[in-house]
Amino acid sequence: MIRGWLARWHGRRRLWAVLALAAAAVIAFGSLTPGKEMPDTLPWDKLNHFIGYAGLAGLSGLAGWPLRWAFVVVSLYGIAIEFAQLWVPGRLGGDWLDISANVLGAASATGLLHLIRRKWLCRQ
Repeated sequence: MIRGWLARWHGRRRLWAVLALAAAAVIAFGSLTPGKEMPDTLPWDKLNHFIGYAGLAGLSGLAGWPLRWAFVVVSLYGIAIEFAQLWVPGRLGGDWLDISANVLGAASATGLLHLIRRKWLCRQ
């Protein structure tokens, strides 16, 4: 039962691709907004990074990207966004803890998706 349900949702690659593009746009918008336009405090900053990049990597994997590529591309996107923040007024870019949270989020999502595929979708 779980396998059929997962297979149906897993196969909707166009939907996942559109959602991945939307997630990438939301991440870019939120990350490149000038500091004075941001809320004074955002709770759990590193958790926000982890969840955002986990979501993007997971959606990219579901969209049909090989999981290794989803991990690498999303991690590089996170690094690029962090360094792009160096030129955004009021933002501190290049934070290695933010980069670490981005990469760990991408790794966690692609790892989890790999396990789900192995356990429930690839069994004969």
